[in-house]
Amino acid sequence: MPRDGVARRAYPLICMDSTKLRFFAPCPQGLEGVLEQELHELGVPLTTKTDGGIAFLAPWATMYWVNLKSHLASRVLWDVGHASYLSEDDIYRAAYSLSWPDWFTSAQTIKVKVSARRCPLPSLDFLTLRIKDAVCDKFMAVRHKRPNVDTHHPHIRIDAFLDESTVTFYLDTSGDPLFKRGHRVLSVEAPLRENLAAGLLRLAGWTPQEVLLDPMCGSGTIPLEAALMGRKIAPGQSRGFGFERLIIHDPKRWGYLREASRVKQLTTLPTAIYASDYDPAAVKIAQRIFQGAGVGIDLRLRQSDVLDVEAPAAHGVIMLNPPYGVRLSTPEALDDFYPKLGDWLKQRFSGWRAYIFTGDLRVPKLIGLAPSRRIPLFNGPLECRLYEFLIVPGSMRKLTAVPDRPD
Repeated sequence: MPRDGVARRAYPLICMDSTKLRFFAPCPQGLEGVLEQELHELGVPLTTKTDGGIAFLAPWATMYWVNLKSHLASRVLWDVGHASYLSEDDIYRAAYSLSWPDWFTSAQTIKVKVSARRCPLPSLDFLTLRIKDAVCDKFMAVRHKRPNVDTHHPHIRIDAFLDESTVTFYLDTSGDPLFKRGHRVLSVEAPLRENLAAGLLRLAGWTPQEVLLDPMCGSGTIPLEAALMGRKIAPGQSRGFGFERLIIHDPKRWGYLREASRVKQLTTLPTAIYASDYDPAAVKIAQRIFQGAGVGIDLRLRQSDVLDVEAPAAHGVIMLNPPYGVRLSTPEALDDFYPKLGDWLKQRFSGWRAYIFTGDLRVPKLIGLAPSRRIPLFNGPLECRLYEFLIVPGSMRKLTAVPDRPD
């Protein structure tokens, strides 16, 4: 048996690749629309948009492709079964009925995670225990040996989602969240996850043919995502996945897809990406991360105060994720900073599209510019906005600000 405890079987693969299977790709709240567009671009025609993600039908190999190529999904969950329920015993029976021993082995460790919306049952912790018992009991009945639980680094992640009357069971095909690209060479806590950064670029309509500037780049999450897009480097090219631990995994097909993606990478960016930050330590960290991702020579990075940065081209896209009270600064300091930022944009970035992602909803008033779009988003639990400003000569105060709306 291989070192990961997985005994490979050939017989399910023909069925898996010739059948439309059910998957669900969660994403940061507010990115559902652009994630659905991305899935269509990746060859997934059958999608259903829901709050918090996209359900889709696809063959097994397409799941590989989405895990490898998606910039926006947080995970890809394989829907392995669902049932109606009235009690905890109903959920146990539904979990027990599934063919867990056909998907992984008793030598592998498991973790069960339960989430719910409008579930009438009193304890999700108890439901987690019942599902775990059902999986282990099924293994005892079929294989006469049960898997162990590892809540920190499991081989297999089992998700269950309950609404008011239905439970759905998933196997997590991603393993670690997809925003963990495998590029970070240091343990750095980024205030912006990679898939949210990619979503901001998608919502802004940025393309690799446009100059991009991030003058408050921190550890470089936004410019790094832009460089991966510009070079056509798959976000998952440098990491492993949960599906590699499943019995039904097809290493040959997966290797072919990964190599097919690699050979499509570009050797240079179509146009320049600029990044800077006031903090020299952050700039050093960003440079190491860029080098670890293989794009160190593609990004024009320097240390600078944001208000000293000049426009590097006549037109382009500027993306800012400034501190907004929750981190690095205070509301009082921001009251002084934002008017200066507005003057800086008006004086130096005429002809540019500027985007500010912030949890401070006072920004349009403080910055002295009227947003042409304001898109509600969430950064984890924090409600935020992505504001778009079309910088034209003179003040934009006379423009009428649009109300909050999804894009």
